[in-house]
Amino acid sequence: MPEAVPTTADVHAVQRRTVTTLVGTQVLVGVGVSAGAAVGALLAEQTSGSADLAGLGGTFQVLGGALVAIPMAHVMAARGRRWGMLAGYGLGILGAVTIIVAAALRSFPLLLLGTTLFGGANAANSQARYVAADLADEHRRGRDLSIVVWATTVGAVFGPNLAGPGEPVARFLGVPSLAGPYVFSLGGLLLGALVILLRLRPDPLLLARQVEAARATEPLERQHGSVWRGLRTLGAYPGALLGVITMAIGHTVMVSVMVMTPLHMHHGGADLQVIGLVISAHVLGMFAFSPVVGFAVDRWGGRATALAGAAILVAAGVLAAQAPTGWSPGLAVGLFLLGLGWSFTLVSGSTLVVRAVPLSERAGAQGASDLAMGLAAGGGGALAGVVVGQLGYAVLGTLAACLAGAVGVAALLLRPTDLERVSPPPVLPGEVDSEVG
Repeated sequence: MPEAVPTTADVHAVQRRTVTTLVGTQVLVGVGVSAGAAVGALLAEQTSGSADLAGLGGTFQVLGGALVAIPMAHVMAARGRRWGMLAGYGLGILGAVTIIVAAALRSFPLLLLGTTLFGGANAANSQARYVAADLADEHRRGRDLSIVVWATTVGAVFGPNLAGPGEPVARFLGVPSLAGPYVFSLGGLLLGALVILLRLRPDPLLLARQVEAARATEPLERQHGSVWRGLRTLGAYPGALLGVITMAIGHTVMVSVMVMTPLHMHHGGADLQVIGLVISAHVLGMFAFSPVVGFAVDRWGGRATALAGAAILVAAGVLAAQAPTGWSPGLAVGLFLLGLGWSFTLVSGSTLVVRAVPLSERAGAQGASDLAMGLAAGGGGALAGVVVGQLGYAVLGTLAACLAGAVGVAALLLRPTDLERVSPPPVLPGEVDSEVG
């Protein structure tokens, strides 16, 4: 018997369930991913014995998330969003265990391996925003996507404050105190994976394909999960290209400054609780206002919102550059604006990619955008440690502000059009066509 065609009511019901599921998962995994954010650089410095290497922990985590995006795109193209996200969370769970063991053994290479695997949780969390857009109405894509980003607020703001409670947990387990928060990371990731396993049904990407097949008058384009094809697809559409540039630069600026701020504060005598509060303010800026950003994207477009994000990030870099070692109100405000500017660039860039790229190219192109975003931020995070070690935190803030200005330049030069949403997929020279799912 032919498969029943989903009605509009069916699609709306699945979309509501999908967004609700993702909201719950983001709260749980937000705790898991951010619990170690306040101590990651400190643990890397303690394990390696060098301040110059302190930024590598966060850098390898970002790079791990970027690399995991490659197999995740293939899994999502072949089997849907649910199994792709579970693969990412599974690697994150393995990474949290490895980090705890590395801290106990004081092994820096093992710590870098653990943070790389832990990046799988970042990759799955990042893809959640695209999952929310698979079945969203055109005029609500920015808002539905941003609601899932916003849901991370609860866990992400709470997570860094587990640095203090993590100390007795670490003592109980007989590991260094800085490893304690990663025990909470492990619990949050396990619960988040369980929610995805049980509730992300039916799969939104597979249902979106079914809906498009029912509407099509001719056979659909084959589904593509190749990230390399996805990179060329992003370059074929001005809107998608602007989106990935906005996300990559915004993420690089945010990661570069954020990963070195705990170290900058610690060297000035700030204790873990104060560091946790400043990182919480930063994370609040990242996620709490994302529904407002999503509304702005739907109302004024991704290009205008990207310009606003660039301006906010420039202001954040300037404030960070002027902050003295330790703690200061200016540093707290700068870190909050750093998170807010990141929110503007992430939501606007993601929506631009979703609107420009055809459904048949979605998994590969979205995986490619996260790969580009992660590799750029990973490189920025690695250089941030060197810049702070050799030139100081003020120079890092100044360089971040200059880099953020490039988003504004890109937004002025690249002009997405509505035609991109209905035009056929681009012909990609040299591409070998293959069936993925």
